[in-house]
Amino acid sequence: MWILYALGSAFFAGVTSILAKCGIRETDSNVATALRTVVVLIFSWLMVFVVGSFSQIGDISLKTLSFLVLSGIATGGSWLCYFRALQLGPVNKVVPIDKSSIVLTIILAALFLGETITPVKGIAIVGIAVGTYLMIGKKEESNTNTKGKSWLIYAFLSAIFASLTSILGKIGISGVESNLGTAIRTIVVLIMAWIMVFVSGKQHTLKSVPKKELIYIGLSGIATGASWLCYYRALQDGLASVVVPIDKLSILVTIAFSYVVFKEKLNKKSAVGLVLITASTLLMLV
Repeated sequence: MWILYALGSAFFAGVTSILAKCGIRETDSNVATALRTVVVLIFSWLMVFVVGSFSQIGDISLKTLSFLVLSGIATGGSWLCYFRALQLGPVNKVVPIDKSSIVLTIILAALFLGETITPVKGIAIVGIAVGTYLMIGKKEESNTNTKGKSWLIYAFLSAIFASLTSILGKIGISGVESNLGTAIRTIVVLIMAWIMVFVSGKQHTLKSVPKKELIYIGLSGIATGASWLCYYRALQDGLASVVVPIDKLSILVTIAFSYVVFKEKLNKKSAVGLVLITASTLLMLV
């Protein structure tokens, strides 16, 4: 059953990227992140009451709570960097970098969770790394553009924080119902996101957010909430080294929608990279 939750997480995560990109064409990425986190928070706590796990909040140990908070901080960092990268760069190049976090996640899972890196997984890690490199190869039209380079930095930071999120989240939900754990860590993300809005001095732009983009931001928040709930339920019941690869298949959903919505096409090199990433990800499940 946890594999189905992982697949659900992949689908909703893929849709999230497209909806978010539509919502940050004019809206500042930090503001958009803060707004959509409000939606995710409402969604996650609604699920807590639906499954009836609110009464367990008093049973959460200090250790578990600490890891949930740390996971929330890592998630906040990942989101802020990811949506900034989406705002500055092309979806079909930002997403592969973000998904490359799987490599670091598997290494960290081996170090801290005792999950074994088999020869097959080793080959898959190399395949994902090479595939990512092919997909983010130089883009002629922005190769010498400073703005074109900045999204690359944000994308890599997003991947690093995402890896930490997976490991800390796995440890944090070991002693708490998954929906409740997700809701608690979302509070941390929300606080972090709004702090960034005020630190960057963007709070005055809230009134000028286009209504159409506000709708897209809200929808992306709903998609994120659904992805999170599926992802952490899968993490609770399954192996992080298997759940994470399945979740990363969301790249297929994102690339497909980026072509339909934004007309972003893959060249032959990028297409080979996508096939390699997908094949290597599926190899993780062997």
